[in-house]
Amino acid sequence: GAITVRADPKIYRVGPFLIGFTTSFRMGQLLGHSLTVAPRPEGTDVFAFMCTTFIEAVRACFTRGGFARKDGEREWAGTFLVGYMGRIFQIGDDYQVGECAVNFDACGSGEQAALGSLHTTAGMPMRPDVRLERALAAAAEFSMGVRGPFRIEVLDGQIAQRSNEEEVSDV
Repeated sequence: GAITVRADPKIYRVGPFLIGFTTSFRMGQLLGHSLTVAPRPEGTDVFAFMCTTFIEAVRACFTRGGFARKDGEREWAGTFLVGYMGRIFQIGDDYQVGECAVNFDACGSGEQAALGSLHTTAGMPMRPDVRLERALAAAAEFSMGVRGPFRIEVLDGQIAQRSNEEEVSDV
């Protein structure tokens, strides 16, 4: 099949959340431009908030946008990562919320290569953006669905660095 490098991003900042996606650009557009999540009440466990309030907002967003799909009684969507409160969560296509024991994750066709790279650089005296650049390079090397331009962002709201004018394609 054809490969098109798109100008629209695969990572969005939505309030306190940093969201990166795979699966569908329509899903990403809805997450980036239509998702509204109520604030987490003080004292509420972050994981519980993600599993309830956050996922309920995502499901409502996808339903409004015509993206939520049903197979019998099962509702499903796509896979994406959410950075929130210094943690990273993977939202599965069945809306389950996963959090790795290590505080890094990846999704998409380059997931395994990126995770392998992140694992091998864990604990090394290396800036996080350099680790991410290496993980993205590994994903691009071993997955035909991953290519630049890549964009690296951090939760505090600043773009950390743009690497070789590349944007995350499928990681």
